[in-house]
Amino acid sequence: MCGITGIFNLTGGNVESDILNSMNSRLEHRGPDADGIWINGDIGLAHRRLSIIDLHDGVQPMTNEDGTVHITFNGEVYNHQQLRSELQSKGHIFKTKCDTEVIVHLYEEFGKECVSHLNGMFAFAIYDTKKRYLLLARDRLGQKPLVFFYKKSPAGTIIAFSSELHSLKAHPEMPTELSPQALHDYLTLQYVPAPETIYKGVNKLPPAFILEISAENPVPRVAQYWRCNYSEKYVINYKQASVKFKEMLKNSVKERMMADVPLGAFLSGGIDSTVITGIMQPHSLMPLNTFCIGFNDEKYDERQFAKVAADAFGTKHKDKLVNPADFSVLEKLVQHYGEPYSDASMIPTYFLCQFARKSVTVALSGDGADELFAGYYRYLVMKYTRIADILPHKMRNILASLIMKILPPFSEERNNVARLTRILNATGSSTNSRYLNLTNRFPEKMKKSIYSPEFANFAFRDTQRHFDALYSQCTAANYAEKAMEIDLVTYLPGDILTKVDIASMANSLEVRSPFMDHNLVEFAAALNMKFKQHGNTRKRILKDTYEKLIPKSLQNRQKMGFGVPIAQWLRKEWKDIAKERILEGSAIQSGYFNRKSIETMFNEHCTSQADHSYSLWALLVFELWNSNQ
Repeated sequence: MCGITGIFNLTGGNVESDILNSMNSRLEHRGPDADGIWINGDIGLAHRRLSIIDLHDGVQPMTNEDGTVHITFNGEVYNHQQLRSELQSKGHIFKTKCDTEVIVHLYEEFGKECVSHLNGMFAFAIYDTKKRYLLLARDRLGQKPLVFFYKKSPAGTIIAFSSELHSLKAHPEMPTELSPQALHDYLTLQYVPAPETIYKGVNKLPPAFILEISAENPVPRVAQYWRCNYSEKYVINYKQASVKFKEMLKNSVKERMMADVPLGAFLSGGIDSTVITGIMQPHSLMPLNTFCIGFNDEKYDERQFAKVAADAFGTKHKDKLVNPADFSVLEKLVQHYGEPYSDASMIPTYFLCQFARKSVTVALSGDGADELFAGYYRYLVMKYTRIADILPHKMRNILASLIMKILPPFSEERNNVARLTRILNATGSSTNSRYLNLTNRFPEKMKKSIYSPEFANFAFRDTQRHFDALYSQCTAANYAEKAMEIDLVTYLPGDILTKVDIASMANSLEVRSPFMDHNLVEFAAALNMKFKQHGNTRKRILKDTYEKLIPKSLQNRQKMGFGVPIAQWLRKEWKDIAKERILEGSAIQSGYFNRKSIETMFNEHCTSQADHSYSLWALLVFELWNSNQ
């Protein structure tokens, strides 16, 4: 796993090595083992390497035999050996054993279509010196990040890209004006949705997209090369589906165990990580290294469950009690993300990666299973609230509002009253707004109440409009499955995979996710929804297929999630520092927010009149980010 960056001066003018070096040096945590820079007049590519495969010969940027095609690559290509054999049969000659060189030869053979042949997680840049052509690409699910800016000015036209915003900011031409719309969407979602970033004029390359630009055509052309199709279903019975799934997941795990460095697995004792670990252990020559962290709060501590799984499989298990309420860790992490990102599980994920890195360089995880096999509770809510659509929207809204008025206030998001309130809110919603109402962390009305008069004058687009566009593109017919499809292109890459990439790379650890094999994703999408969600059963085919593998005491345990007690911290451990940072900080002084409205929210939360933890947490993270700009 690595970090990549580059600059292309499209209207001439040499790339300045000092700038490229500065951008590259900010990625050292992503690749502490080696660095490389290639500059050829108006083009420059750079690379930081974390050595995983072919430890001695995989130096980048890498080129083909005659020096006309150059690449800087971040990720892993799991089918590189098969591709290598096919390319060798066509006459291509290889100098190394690494997967990066395979992409160079694929480009020679197929041009931009090379990306469709790859199975893996990746972001890369290829420069063709003959055509003066730059190709950027990102993997199908968005496991590896790529951000860029394109700028025309009197001094010339440039495009610059990097694995991280912090690196990109080392370029003096990067736009740094905050995007009000991005802030508005961030407060709702906890992340800035692609293709936007928090900065106007700076973009994320979305998952499954390529970007082309050349001296001849100096305007970026962005195109999607893959989309998962939920409309075409297998004609297959449940037993056949289970057999096929088992074989596919086993192969995916085996491919992701390929490494020339120490390897292990995250193990929480949940269904997903337990299955991955159980498949891995028989294919390891020695007891597998497995890792779990725990907290003093038993509602968030999974160590006892992880130990059950570790004992069942005979792994070399390690767990560690951590104190996630260390405020300095939050401050450090906020800067790693480069833009506001407020999924609180980033803190335990960081600690887990830090702990695992002391023993291994690569760790496998169970990420993605919930999105593939209907694991989230919200998919059940989408299923059952759809029944209420027999009533007119206005009637549903009135009935839901009446019931919510008689419910007692709740001071904790994880209790039954809070859950019932979310379900009623979703029931009263229009069908297409139901998904966002279930996942919304900062309702539109509340957001607008905290904006300063000046900031409120911006013509905000409701975040719902972003999802309306996604709904119009959905291939799924079932409404619960529509939510899964939307998660696959929004929440999974924007939140889950971003969290894992940044937290792991901050610790120079590579994390691989077998459920994220695109062939497996396509397989899951083509299954009958009843194979995934049956009655109240979630992840049905996963649980049934691996019933004999999963220890019985873990088979029906309630999903815990990888959370932290944010509501409690904001009332106790972090109350004073959070209040000071938010109410006296740069965001209010800069004119984004109304101090009085936020102070009211804070007081309601601290006196347990309401749970505003998600909203206050988002504001705190934004303040920590904004104060360092």
